Amino acid sequence: MTDVPFLRVAAGLISRDGRWLLTRRPAGTHLAGQWEFPGGKIEPGESPGEALVRELREELGIEAGAASEAFVLRHRYPDREVELHFLHARILVGEPRPLEVAGLGWYTPDEIDELPLLPADREAVRRLRALSGEGEETR
Repeated sequence: MTDVPFLRVAAGLISRDGRWLLTRRPAGTHLAGQWEFPGGKIEPGESPGEALVRELREELGIEAGAASEAFVLRHRYPDREVELHFLHARILVGEPRPLEVAGLGWYTPDEIDELPLLPADREAVRRLRALSGEGEETR
């Protein structure tokens, strides 16, 4: 087995009216066209919350507040391993726009089931359903 790059990622759990905010990965990126919870790589020296706030500003043009960490998942793809820190977040200023993503949308859990979702994010949806009472409306 060969070594693969290890990445730490912050992902935002942002809900509104029973729908979760998801973004679509742009062309030219790993797993382009698939959907995921918004966020990105945690840079050296950043906390997951700091990384999430920065990524939401860069990718969606919003100012957000990151709250508690909901859970952490690890997933191994053939060419990389990721540790995803899922944090509850809320939008403080602005409306999400697709600045560095191919698209975005607000989806119910049932609608999410129909999307080509990243495998690790599919596990996150399963956990969100299991936590059913936590992380309700965050805006």
